[in-house]
Amino acid sequence: NVPEDKADKLLLASWGLPKAVLEKYHSLGVVQMFEWQAECLMLGRVLEGKNLVYSAPTSAGKTLVAELLILKRVLETRKKALLILPFVSVAKEKKCYLQ
Repeated sequence: NVPEDKADKLLLASWGLPKAVLEKYHSLGVVQMFEWQAECLMLGRVLEGKNLVYSAPTSAGKTLVAELLILKRVLETRKKALLILPFVSVAKEKKCYLQ
């Protein structure tokens, strides 16, 4: 569980994302994340680029964790990222979504 003193970490606005990115997520109805998603982001040195392996059911929100990690890393390092998705339909959806 997310400790009470870190409850603000459930809000996307707490993760240092640019205003334009937050506005896009907010327009899609994503303002905060689930506790397990925030826990993933707060584990060890994940935000510093260390590995993270996590498992959750379909449609549980795994992609949001990956997107936040990728966006944060790309914005901080100014390097490119490669996002590998399992299906063409998901890849097309994410292409439109991330543009």
